[in-house]
Amino acid sequence: MAARLTDKQKKKIIADYVQLGSYNAVSKIHGVSATTVKNVVLKSSDFVKKCEQKKEQNTEDILAYMESKRNVVCEILGKGLDVLNDEEKLKEASPAQITTALGTLIDKWTETFERQDKQLTEVEDLTLLAEKLKE
Repeated sequence: MAARLTDKQKKKIIADYVQLGSYNAVSKIHGVSATTVKNVVLKSSDFVKKCEQKKEQNTEDILAYMESKRNVVCEILGKGLDVLNDEEKLKEASPAQITTALGTLIDKWTETFERQDKQLTEVEDLTLLAEKLKE
C-alpha cells in the first residue's frame, strides 16, 4: 500500500508545480508518480490559483523594485563601462579578460536589441490588426 502524502508534502508539490508547470518534473523531485502530482494539483485548484496569483504578484513587486532602482543601476553600469574603457586598465588586462568583457557586453547588448525589435514587431502587428478591424 502506498504511503499517504502529508498536507505539507502536498503544498510543496503544488508550489513546485506552480513554479515548474510540469507534472513530470515535480514527480521526479518528490519521488511520486506524475499521476499523483496531477491528482494533488487538480484536487487543490483553488490553492494552485492562489499560488499563481502570489507568483504574479512577486514578479510585479520585483519589477517595480527594479524600476525604482533604475537610476542607481544606470550609474553603476556607467561606472563599470568607464572602468572597462580606461586605457591604463586595458593595458594591464589580459586578452582573456578583455574578450570575456567584450563577449558579455555584446551578448547583453544584442539580447536587449532583439527584445526591443520583438516588442516593436508585436506593436506593429497589433496596429495592423486594429486597422483591419476598423475596415
